[in-house]
Amino acid sequence: MTYHAKVIAGGKIVIPADLRREFGIKDGDSVVLEGGKDGIRLRREDADAALQRVRDAFDGYSVDQFLRERRADWGE
Repeated sequence: MTYHAKVIAGGKIVIPADLRREFGIKDGDSVVLEGGKDGIRLRREDADAALQRVRDAFDGYSVDQFLRERRADWGE
């Protein structure tokens, strides 16, 4: 099904209630907007997905490595 929404002041878009229910989007949830050649894709991002994205960004980077680098910056 196709839905239409209007952009209002401040660049806000209201996601139709049917879509919010279907995809489990609740007040305060985060969504991700991805731009592409064909337009904008909106997807729900749950807390687990967000945490995994952060883990992936720091893959192989340990707390010990971080502390070594900071100590080197501080001249220790």
